[in-house]
Amino acid sequence: MNSSYSLRPRIMVTGGAGFLGSHLCERLLNDGCDVLCVDNFFTGTRDNIASLLGHPRFEFMRHDVTFPLYVEVDEIYNLACPASPVHYQHDPVQTTKTSVHGAINVLGLAKRTRAKIFQASTSEVYGDPQVHPQPESYVGHVNPIGPRSCYDEGKRCAETLFFDYWRQHKLRIKVARIFNTYGPRMHPNDGRVVSNFIVQALRNEPITLYGDGSQTRSFCYVDDLIEGFVRLMRSDDAVTGPVNLGNPGEFTMRQLAELVRDLTGSRSPLVHLPLPADDPKQRRPDIALAQSQLGWQPTVPLAEGLKATIAYFDQLLNRGGVSAGAGAATAAAAG
Repeated sequence: MNSSYSLRPRIMVTGGAGFLGSHLCERLLNDGCDVLCVDNFFTGTRDNIASLLGHPRFEFMRHDVTFPLYVEVDEIYNLACPASPVHYQHDPVQTTKTSVHGAINVLGLAKRTRAKIFQASTSEVYGDPQVHPQPESYVGHVNPIGPRSCYDEGKRCAETLFFDYWRQHKLRIKVARIFNTYGPRMHPNDGRVVSNFIVQALRNEPITLYGDGSQTRSFCYVDDLIEGFVRLMRSDDAVTGPVNLGNPGEFTMRQLAELVRDLTGSRSPLVHLPLPADDPKQRRPDIALAQSQLGWQPTVPLAEGLKATIAYFDQLLNRGGVSAGAGAATAAAAG
């Protein structure tokens, strides 16, 4: 540990005001760590960290990771990057820069401070997979010039950089490949399937299914995912990843829509729209590695997690925190 004057680890979370980052900051504070939250508020919000701002071990820095950071830390969780098609396609060049330049900057910081560093990678590195479920050994089926490639290839390049820094500079790295995750503090306008369906159902608007609704996803509740993050970061240095973190339970988009409609008591009809380009037909993690190396597997059933997420969005709608465009049929089937 680099902090000579403190027994507590000082941990930096980039993207710390986002959906996943805010939950991670909260968990690390509860574990007794000092937390430096870094975010430029492109998709993160101050509301997500409002309850933490007065905490004596929490510090916030507004900063874009495409520019270098000069801080002293013991550990780094790099979560900075828009993760939904609506947001990462808004400025695809900036998305690629956030993944690639951001990785270079945080890796440079880790090299200087000898900090252990975690990369939030994604199941999108597998593209539209031809192997199912997807093990970490699968190298993927990705279109390098499609509308999703700014995110997919940006994250793939970030993984390359992490492993080259590990080989060349002996950095202690941890790489997690995150599958679809949901829960309170999801961005209401991110175009992802869980937030879309819930907002549409709560408003009794048509629930939009892309294609015939037979494409599948696996949904991990945020608390389970954060537990996976922490276990990976605290694992033996020999465990570098990449490690899949997600829920292997697999559901079609139609099944998810019907479950959300039932849980909300909604009158929303189901409507079908054309399938977006390069949208994966199926996505399910093989988590054997996480089970064997981390002793981790998700525990929250989909219906239980959806109830908590629905309650969050219901409260958000009641206080006018969701714009009229939320849930509109503008994004890929599952993000």
